[in-house]
Amino acid sequence: MSDVLVLSARCLRLSRRQIDALTTAVLLPVMLMVVFVELFGGAIQTGGKYVTYVVPGVIVLCAGFGSALTAVSVCQDATGGIVERFRAMDVHGATLLSGHVVASILRNAVSTTLVIAVALALGFRPDADPPRWIAAVGILLAFVAAVSWLAAAIGLLARSPEAANGSTFLIMFLPYASSAFVPVHTMPHWLQGFARHQPITPLTETLRSLLLGTPVGSDAWIGLAWCAGILAVSVAAAGALFARRST
Repeated sequence: MSDVLVLSARCLRLSRRQIDALTTAVLLPVMLMVVFVELFGGAIQTGGKYVTYVVPGVIVLCAGFGSALTAVSVCQDATGGIVERFRAMDVHGATLLSGHVVASILRNAVSTTLVIAVALALGFRPDADPPRWIAAVGILLAFVAAVSWLAAAIGLLARSPEAANGSTFLIMFLPYASSAFVPVHTMPHWLQGFARHQPITPLTETLRSLLLGTPVGSDAWIGLAWCAGILAVSVAAAGALFARRST
């Protein structure tokens, strides 16, 4: 655990040196929310204020943008020779990758807090009691952890930081093809099936229900099942890829 904390602090210090990537991961979701609410919100009908509808989706989107920085950082470690130094110091691969994941979670916490603060300024008024806030934080933490481990595996698979950054495009694209920004029933028929049966939609609907004080239903269990599946596959893949790149 002490090694994980030390390596997490190292990853956070490295993030401060990547000002452009860090700014994109933290501020771009906020800018997108402002654009959607102020420019397009009046044209999108959701049965209420659009800012109330879109905030949970933007919170989920934060994890997608943060995953790019995680993938790039892992790839830089894997290709820059630092892994060999850590192995000589008897630092295990799981410890090194966990440091990147913990740093990713902390960066997402900052980004999410900023999104909520700006949303409140734009008129977002959640109706959640403390247990619902705790549940929302828990399911968001599960998703961020799963996506961060997936990004770590992508970073180990990529051959350059640029390739790692580009390979996370699918993670960042998924929220747009979900209920994060518009209701699924307004999409073309050929897209509705995909939008309903991908991980972002149940996660977004769960966060939306928790924050607005409405019934959650089965979306929470479906979203958690997606998180557990992504996490299990990503951890296994990251372990195998790290062993292969370290030999």
